[in-house]
Amino acid sequence: MTALNAHILDNDYAQQPAFLAVERSARGLRWIDRLGVEFEQTAIALAQEQNIPDILARVLAGRGGVPESITDHLDPTIKALMPDPSTLQGMNAAAQCLSDAIRDKRPMAIFGDYDVDGAASVALLRRFLSAHGHDARFYIPDRTLEGYGPSITAFDELIADGASLIITVDCGTMAYEPIAHARGKGVDVIVLDHHQADENLPDALAVVNPNRLDDISGQGHLAAAGVVYLCLVATARKLRQEKWYSDKLSPPDLLRLLDLVALATVCDVVPLTGLNRAFVAKGLQVMRQRNNTGLRMLADSARLNSAPATYHLGYVLGPRLNAGGRIGRSDLATQLLSSEDEVQAAEIAGTLEQLNSDRKSMQHALQEEALAQADAAMQANPDAAIVIAQGEGWHKGLIGLIAARLTERFSRPSFVVSWDTHIVGSGSARSIPGADIGAAIRAAADAILLQRGGGHAMAAGFTLTRDMAAEFFSFVEDQLSSQVAGARGEASLKIDGALMASSATLDLMTTLERAGPFGAGNPQPRFAFAAHRCKFAKIVGERHVRCSLTSSDGRRIDAIAFNAADSEIGRVLLESSGLPVHVAGQLRRSDWGGREKIELHIEDVARALK
Repeated sequence: MTALNAHILDNDYAQQPAFLAVERSARGLRWIDRLGVEFEQTAIALAQEQNIPDILARVLAGRGGVPESITDHLDPTIKALMPDPSTLQGMNAAAQCLSDAIRDKRPMAIFGDYDVDGAASVALLRRFLSAHGHDARFYIPDRTLEGYGPSITAFDELIADGASLIITVDCGTMAYEPIAHARGKGVDVIVLDHHQADENLPDALAVVNPNRLDDISGQGHLAAAGVVYLCLVATARKLRQEKWYSDKLSPPDLLRLLDLVALATVCDVVPLTGLNRAFVAKGLQVMRQRNNTGLRMLADSARLNSAPATYHLGYVLGPRLNAGGRIGRSDLATQLLSSEDEVQAAEIAGTLEQLNSDRKSMQHALQEEALAQADAAMQANPDAAIVIAQGEGWHKGLIGLIAARLTERFSRPSFVVSWDTHIVGSGSARSIPGADIGAAIRAAADAILLQRGGGHAMAAGFTLTRDMAAEFFSFVEDQLSSQVAGARGEASLKIDGALMASSATLDLMTTLERAGPFGAGNPQPRFAFAAHRCKFAKIVGERHVRCSLTSSDGRRIDAIAFNAADSEIGRVLLESSGLPVHVAGQLRRSDWGGREKIELHIEDVARALK
């Protein structure tokens, strides 16, 4: 199952009765059966033909599973899903250049991004080159001082340090001037990227990006680390063809690097379909071996003492790695993921742990200000298609997180701007499914409303001047209004089935995990617990609500609603006083107190009808 099958997209959810009769939940959503009556037969066929439990069949069918493709979904393998890297435009030229540079011991430098995907991509390339006797210098720009992507100043520093070949990873597709500048100095540039591209490409020796307009490889869902990995496969193949390897120098075991690819794939929130599923499934297996020194120290610092799953990559390890680029040193994550020195890695992991704690405190204060501003704006104009928050000197490393929180709260694309001076501002945007902010940002840049901008359908960044701000916001409102109206018109919460507290067992989790790994494009199963009594609800930490849900047979399950203390979800839970409520959420393994059990991560609630 390489992609969500079209029949699921055509399922007419509007014609279904609401699940548990929930027409409007605490989040203002209508609950619906993800599978729907129309595709019950698909689930039945899966259960019978594949001899799998009914609940697993429902989860698979609800994500586009059909009998003829289910084997690859349940057991995604690199061998079955890996394409020939040469199908990507520019790949042969990139692999030839890299193999020549390895053979000729050419001085190389790597320019990366400051997020997890960028750091993992740099670490992949550094580890590969190190296995061939090269210690490539790397450069990660400072988020606050330099912003995203290559600059002439950064390239000049790398060139002055001796680099005659620069490889950009997770960036570079739009770096026309810096790349032209480098080529003018006789320095070759290879771009390994995945961001959306325009018709014109920079004057690089090779631009490998499955999202360039002339690429027909079908791999546009890859994270940058996935693109880098394919390039390493192609380069190793080229070196084997040239008989570079011998008894003294064996080709590196690229499968051992899949932990970094899995980490980047999950943290960059790209769809877990096709090759990405194999990357994450096999990468998690590699990560459980704890061979990467930096990742091992980071997991220990985060007190992660269970086998890592996609949840841990996205919500435990990822935020810590990103903390360096957000409020600390931008190169810390890359240093950690590249390190083989346990003392150095432990020190960096400890630093990132502290920075992540500091980040949480800083984010909380900024988030309160942004939410207050956005609340007032939405009350004044409830029909607005986008949410806007802006402020003087807001920390640039946090505005993306704030935009994500605003989108989560208001179910609209959000734009957050930090004004550096009275003239220039840096912005970050996050979207909802069905509203392409990457295209809107690029259109605004083409209309000369921005100094620069780019990104994905769901996340983008931009730089603008204050005198153009009002026109820019009006422009993106117009660009996105119809998309947002369509997406919000279908606002619903898809439920995979109903459970009782007694059904939420470790055996059930083991069964459900066969449909994983879960993430973007293959969502974690979501279940409803009908008319369970909510007891002992209380605020824990600063913003979370923890409670216990008890079913009619007296069995109970512990539950938590993250960041819900000041939301409608939190209010319903805290005011329930043992009354029955319908609760929807995702089941997670928990080893709190040294005993493994199941808890529910609450996503929505509704008062049970009497």
